[in-house]
Amino acid sequence: MSWRDFWNGEHAIYVSPRHKALHYRGIASDLIGHIPSPAAVVLDHGCGEALDAARVARACGKLYLCEAAPSVREKLRGQFGRLETVAVVSPEEVEALPEASLDLVVANSLIQYLSRDELKTVLATWHSRLKPGGALVLADVISPDVSPLTDATQLLAFGWRGGFFLAALAGLVRTAFSDYRKLRAQYGLSTYTPEAVQGLLREAGFVEIQRPANFGHNPHRMTFKAIRPA
Repeated sequence: MSWRDFWNGEHAIYVSPRHKALHYRGIASDLIGHIPSPAAVVLDHGCGEALDAARVARACGKLYLCEAAPSVREKLRGQFGRLETVAVVSPEEVEALPEASLDLVVANSLIQYLSRDELKTVLATWHSRLKPGGALVLADVISPDVSPLTDATQLLAFGWRGGFFLAALAGLVRTAFSDYRKLRAQYGLSTYTPEAVQGLLREAGFVEIQRPANFGHNPHRMTFKAIRPA
């Protein structure tokens, strides 16, 4: 099993429906905060089920939802296929987009599932598809010094604030015996120091690298924002 297989099948990464809803609501709010204008063309690459994508679409001119897992793309099309301003695409279809056609690319909680070479390839794709002056946001990047225990603690804190603490506690127990834990042990998650991410962004041609607040509930992970120069 690969990470793509994991996300393409049934999994229990969200401990309850409330956890899932609050997660996607928060990510949508964070993403909207980076949309430069109501007419912007936005790509959410690795969007997952994107439950609150309709709200994101109302804040921009066009929204591309990119997801590698075919089963998730089908769910997205079922939920958002009637919205004229939303297009559900695969990573291969992102590569087919016209150059300099996007104002904003967001990749939240994605690059930990990519190898460094895969990240370099997709950085080049995003750079070429962004308009001059367009922005790339890499969110929820894991630093090598952030342990699974820190992630677990932050989930419990999120559960306490969001009213699903007991579900979060039970979910952590399930995760200990899940395919997610086995895959994480087998393949690991790609981690990056801030300097490494900044170096890769510069190597790909991005400038004006910033460190805004992280997306989602875990402040111990990192977000980077960078610009394709004009």
